[in-house]
Amino acid sequence: MSKFTNKIDFAVLITVNNANPNGDPLDGNRPRTDLDGFGEISDVCIKRKIRNRLQDMGEDIFVQTDDRCMDGCKSLSERARITPELEAALKSKNSDSYIKAVCDKWIDVRSFGQVFAFKDNNVSIGVRGPVSIHPAFSISPIEIVERQITKSTNSEPSKDGKRTSDTMGTKYRVEFGLYLFKGSINHQLADRTGFSDADADKIKEALRTLFENDCSAARPDGSMEVVRVYWWRHNCPSGQYSSAKVHNSLEVKEKEKLDHIPDKFEDYDVIVHELEGLEPEVFDGI
Repeated sequence: MSKFTNKIDFAVLITVNNANPNGDPLDGNRPRTDLDGFGEISDVCIKRKIRNRLQDMGEDIFVQTDDRCMDGCKSLSERARITPELEAALKSKNSDSYIKAVCDKWIDVRSFGQVFAFKDNNVSIGVRGPVSIHPAFSISPIEIVERQITKSTNSEPSKDGKRTSDTMGTKYRVEFGLYLFKGSINHQLADRTGFSDADADKIKEALRTLFENDCSAARPDGSMEVVRVYWWRHNCPSGQYSSAKVHNSLEVKEKEKLDHIPDKFEDYDVIVHELEGLEPEVFDGI
């Protein structure tokens, strides 16, 4: 496997149209917002979608969801226990050998890192991954629509065989939002996990196709779209600039004198401020 050569920073712009991009389970699954009313998608949610896309691309994933489980394992500890590549590492009781084995096996481990702390394997090892992901935040405050819904069929048989009273519920959606999230790939940590340039290209493709095979009742197909990916590849391992400076070189703002609430990507100006010697590759979503 080729090594990872130089630091990478990236940024992704997402549009949401009449969908719930990331519900908050502590708030009735209402779309997440910060205290100022800006929409939020957690970094955990984004990493889940990246994992799913990598799995769709044929990659081995350690943290699988139940509906995408490929090996029948009901827990992470079971998955680690049945993996032959880890047996020799466990017997050697060498943490470095174990880290190498799990990173060689699973792309999400060598990308994002993972804590391996399982009683049945007598293991307690942490892996720091080189790919860091920020939460996504909307560029403008979002409008959340609340709708009452009913379920008009019985979940359980009724005593008299008749339909019981309709069950009431609530469904939320964001009418429109332009969200931005940022991330980086660290050379030093990539060297430790074996993350390669080929892996970076897979992460880039996963970002570009983030919402493929991701539809649900809360996110109908086509309601969420990656509109643009910015990919800065530095010319040295440690990077020419800090990640903060690179990320801040991308400015996204509402167009001046807009006579309506933004409801499409074209209502925003996207400006990339030049950094000498570092120009981003720009990719549109699918």
